Formats: sequence, C-alpha cells, structure tokens
Amino acid sequence: MTKRVLPVRQERSSRTVDRLLDATVKVLDEQGIEKTTIPRIARRAGLSPGTVYRRFRNKDALLREVCLRMLEQNYRNAMQVFTAAPCKELSLAQIIRTMIRMTLEGQRKHRGLLRALLLFTLQHPNAAFVRRSAELQRKTFDEVARMLLHKRREIRHPRSEVAIRFAMLMLGFAAQGTIILPQDMDELSRFLPNVHAEVERELPRMLLRFLGVED
Repeated sequence: MTKRVLPVRQERSSRTVDRLLDATVKVLDEQGIEKTTIPRIARRAGLSPGTVYRRFRNKDALLREVCLRMLEQNYRNAMQVFTAAPCKELSLAQIIRTMIRMTLEGQRKHRGLLRALLLFTLQHPNAAFVRRSAELQRKTFDEVARMLLHKRREIRHPRSEVAIRFAMLMLGFAAQGTIILPQDMDELSRFLPNVHAEVERELPRMLLRFLGVED
C-alpha cells in the first residue's frame, strides 16, 4: 500500500505545481511583475496562498521557476518547428519571413509576460539563476542558427555563419526594442508612423538583403 501512495502524492503535487506555474504566467501577462502577487496567483490557480508557499519559498522562487521553464519550453518549441517536415521543404527566404512574423506576433501577444520576465532576469541578483537563463537562451540561439545554416547554399553573404547569427540578433533587438521595452506600445510612432506595420514590412527585406538571399 505504501509503495502506491507516494507516486500518487508525487503526481498530485506535480499537477499542483503546474497549475501554479500556469497561473503565474497568466497573471504576469495581464498584470505585470509589480502587480503579480502570491494571493493573485493562488486565486487564479484555485488554490490557497498557503499551498503556494508550501511549494515555493516566496514570489521570487516562483518567478525563477516560471522563467526557466519558459526558456526550456521555448527551446523545445523551436526544435519542433525547425525539425518538422514542412519547414525542411521551405526556402531560406520563406523560413526567415515566417520566423520574423512568428516572433513579432508572439511578442505582441504576450508583451506583458515577456516584458516582466525580461526585467526580472536583468535585475536579478542570483548569479546562478542569471547564468542558467543565459545558458538556455544561448542553447536555443545556437540550435536555431545551426538549423538555418542547413540552407547556407542560399546565402550569398561571404561569412554565412556570422551573417545568420547577426541577422538573428537584429531580429531580437528589433522585436524587443519596438515591442517589449517601450512603456507604451505606440511610443515609437512619434519617430516612425505606423511603426509596427513598418517593422513587419521592412525587417524581412532588410535581413534577406543583408544575407544575400533571393526572395
């Protein structure tokens, strides 16, 4: 009897943690990091604050777990997309355009969550957590770059690997700089009217021309 109780309890505990993490993601996305509190997370998960504290020492520990799990999920999602059969049949220009569109759409859709986690990570004093976050981001970046280089014959830039990595950095900077970092989504429109539409239109052209990829 004892041998069966422990796995059941472990499974139940795992489900509870998953509910807490899912609830934390939703509250962060809607409220931002300052207004994300343990009572709000508990209510969203349908649990008591005491249940949260039994699994996580404080809000900081919970947010660190959410951040690392999201980075791990981002890696798995990227690998699933780039290893799928349809992706292998696309030209590099099609892949780049799709990657840009998905990045911009994803960052707009989950701006609150991504902004909260970015600021949380940048300001965090725990060196081990910051190092692990950086490792997961670098792992995803390296694997996506490697996948894109399977199409290196379509790249006319003389330094294809450097060019791919530079293009990926520019995509990340453009998305964060126009969507995540501004206090107001339309803040940059004073410099460039309809800035988000223009980024979506011009960024693929800019990166494909830089890579020397025929579109």
